[in-house]
Amino acid sequence: MISIGDFARIGRVSVRMLRHYDAIGLLSPEHVDPSSGYRYYHIEQLRRLNRIVALKELGLRLDQVRDIVDERLDGADLRAMLRLRQAEIESQILEGEQRLARVQARLRLIEVEESMSYPEVTRKTVPAMTVVGLKAIADSPTNEAVGPVIQPMYPQLMELLGKAGVTPIGPSVAYYTPAPEQSEDALWVHATFPVPVDSVPGLETVEIPAARVASVIHRGSVDGIDDAYQTLHRWVRDNGFSATGHAREIYLEVPDDMNDWVTEVQLDVAE
Repeated sequence: MISIGDFARIGRVSVRMLRHYDAIGLLSPEHVDPSSGYRYYHIEQLRRLNRIVALKELGLRLDQVRDIVDERLDGADLRAMLRLRQAEIESQILEGEQRLARVQARLRLIEVEESMSYPEVTRKTVPAMTVVGLKAIADSPTNEAVGPVIQPMYPQLMELLGKAGVTPIGPSVAYYTPAPEQSEDALWVHATFPVPVDSVPGLETVEIPAARVASVIHRGSVDGIDDAYQTLHRWVRDNGFSATGHAREIYLEVPDDMNDWVTEVQLDVAE
């Protein structure tokens, strides 16, 4: 028999945790001294303890852990539970990576915010363009709000173009317009392509008007595109123009690695 202290050290857990597991009937000692109340464990109970700790580390509730270690779940139920938990963890990891990317992008903005040089900004007139695409509302212009809205639109957009047998004749254009009818922060988000036909079933045909724009090339993931927008807005302010609230992103190069993307960001400006 092993004392509770020694069992805790061997199992790499706390005595307090073992007492809690005993109290809830998850892992009871092999023997309790009737006179002293001391708890003693058998070395074979490490097998159960290791499974309890591993399952708990997966984020399962203790009642779920009990069902598993007591074999109250069959193999199919256990696999389904663990696959669900796996999906939840993968989602949390992805969310964490996206949050880290936003923090890194914000740090880059802070590092360059004092710069007063805009050699990469150009001012030009872009012609009107007929495109087909989808649109939806984003609650705000932030990456956190726009990303989940626009990203699912492209697979649907490409599927509808494929069904119609239509091949785009230029790079994708994402453009954004204010949506004051929704809220002061809301944006209409449009995911579009120029095509050689007048219409495509399931897609909206839109005429993007000609405009005078300030333009900058952003190289890298769209997670860091905020620095391009802030550069443009500072340039507009410092050169005596005003922004209309309309913006475009032209995805010039979109390889598999988003860090190698090349995007032209355009901000409509007025005198």
